[in-house]
Amino acid sequence: MRSRLGLRCVATATFALAILLAVAARADPVVDANVAYQRGDYATALRLYQPAAEAGVPAAQFAVGIIYDYGRGVPQNYVEAAKWYRKAADQGNAEAQYNLGVMYDRGRGVSRDYVEAGRWFRKAADQGDSSAQYNLAVMYMTGQGVPKDLGEAVALLRKAAKQGVAGAQFNLGVFCRDGTGVPQDYVEAVKWFGMAAAQGDADAQFNLGLLYGLGKGVPKNLKESYKWFSLASSREAGDKRDLALEFRDAAAAALTVTELSEAQRLAQDWKPVK
Repeated sequence: MRSRLGLRCVATATFALAILLAVAARADPVVDANVAYQRGDYATALRLYQPAAEAGVPAAQFAVGIIYDYGRGVPQNYVEAAKWYRKAADQGNAEAQYNLGVMYDRGRGVSRDYVEAGRWFRKAADQGDSSAQYNLAVMYMTGQGVPKDLGEAVALLRKAAKQGVAGAQFNLGVFCRDGTGVPQDYVEAVKWFGMAAAQGDADAQFNLGLLYGLGKGVPKNLKESYKWFSLASSREAGDKRDLALEFRDAAAAALTVTELSEAQRLAQDWKPVK
């Protein structure tokens, strides 16, 4: 099981578009604020975002929250960040709802309160926010802040996984492999581990190596097993890295020289999906 995801920052074209649409009638100062933010002039960005935030524009309120949260151009101030996230979250801004959930989850700027964290993650998750869906799923898996409910956890993991959250894909793979919350299904486990592994998730790569080595959910293929263990070992550290290397070498010992060369090439040529 994975821990929850952290704060979402703002540096995207989607955010810029949201700001522009939200303040179309009085766009010039906010356009300038967005330009200043993108070039790293955070003090100017804050000065220009502030009027729109105080006028009640949720995207600008979220931006002010980010600036205080990360201490960009101002001293870091979690209390001020939480205040602005809440203003935007109360107006339905999903990103602010998610970040406010993280603040409650970590006790930053507010007293740590897992129930409140879950409440804000739920609001964002219901709007389709994949990170909130994943974090709420983890809470249902552990019973932290919400009643433990593996069925709800699986439903949320599926939503997040379909949006490309590697942690959700990995956890679904574990559930399918072990028959936790769902019927045991190695084919489904391979599917979800494969999606996460393709993004560079080392734990998923390790598990995919195991399943290929055992022939569970896929035809046994030691070259694929070698490849995934090799990739996992390059991304892990400590005992996990040592174990991946041990399994990689065990697969290598069962391959011919030609097969091993092909397996090594597969590992070398692999690139994560974008």
